[in-house]
Amino acid sequence: MEAAQVLLGVMWLGLTLYALLGGADFGGGLWDLLAGGSRAGMPQRRLIQHSLGPVWEANHVWLIFVLVVLWTGFPTVFAAVMSTLYIPLTLAAFGIIGRGAAFAFRKSSTELWQQRLFGAAFALSSVLTPFFLGTVAGAVASGRVPPGLARGSLVGAWVNPTSLLGGVLAVAVCAYLAAVYLCDDAVRSRLPGMAEVFRRRALAAAAVTGVVALGGIGVLHADAPRLFTGLTHGALPLVVASAVLGVASVALLWLRRYLLVRGTAALAVAAVMCGWPVAQYPLMLPPAVSFRQAAAEPAVITAVLAVTAAGALLVLPSIALLLAVQHRLPFERGGPYPGR
Repeated sequence: MEAAQVLLGVMWLGLTLYALLGGADFGGGLWDLLAGGSRAGMPQRRLIQHSLGPVWEANHVWLIFVLVVLWTGFPTVFAAVMSTLYIPLTLAAFGIIGRGAAFAFRKSSTELWQQRLFGAAFALSSVLTPFFLGTVAGAVASGRVPPGLARGSLVGAWVNPTSLLGGVLAVAVCAYLAAVYLCDDAVRSRLPGMAEVFRRRALAAAAVTGVVALGGIGVLHADAPRLFTGLTHGALPLVVASAVLGVASVALLWLRRYLLVRGTAALAVAAVMCGWPVAQYPLMLPPAVSFRQAAAEPAVITAVLAVTAAGALLVLPSIALLLAVQHRLPFERGGPYPGR
């Protein structure tokens, strides 16, 4: 296996982890938005705050890692994506910054109107950020990002059927993951009633995600035929695996097996994430730029892999410890009210 292939796989692993961990955080913001009024939604917002509080900043490590690897390992792809899609990427960056600031300020605010203001900013940013990131994915996958600096349409590249499908699907998947994770968190926090609330929401999110995915078949067939062919041929086993795991997740939700469904839901999303690169392999910028053409010099690829391996020895145990500690933190039923 070539060094560039290894680096591409490592980068995609980081992107998948961001979708599974950071995506669930974004979904938590959506459920915060839909929790209800100030008093009725208070228990749900406290559980969401408890689940996100220790890890929400750490999850963005994966996005930073992916951007750095793309920049150093595949600079021509980085330049093309960043210059053609700078509008949705800038909006996503503003969303990440605004979401983080609002989450922190709401927790420290004492006035109800301030909590509502920052809560609304946190929730809306949590919805818009994955949407814009999804449009970026759709633009690349549908072949609307040509090589070179700003060679693609600055608006049409991400405002098109495939990109909009990617944005909506990203929001739906984030909502589904968040609801599934919150079911398990509610059980561990000894809140069975809350687990039932998020169980119903997880089932609803699964239904919406399934409908969007099925409708997306027609969209891809008409708007991105190369991607459609790749998904229905080379990546078909992964697409089928994702569908099977999705059905299994719904069944486990129905049976209230929350710990197991946490795993199957994550695997279903991971299968979708892996299906995209398999569908367009060996291309990074369809229809013409392969990973070999986009890769940096072999010495640079080797150096990036070496630094990544050394960093993994430090970062992965630290994140594992953080997650383990987060799972042991007791749920505070009182405390400041995170209103909206």
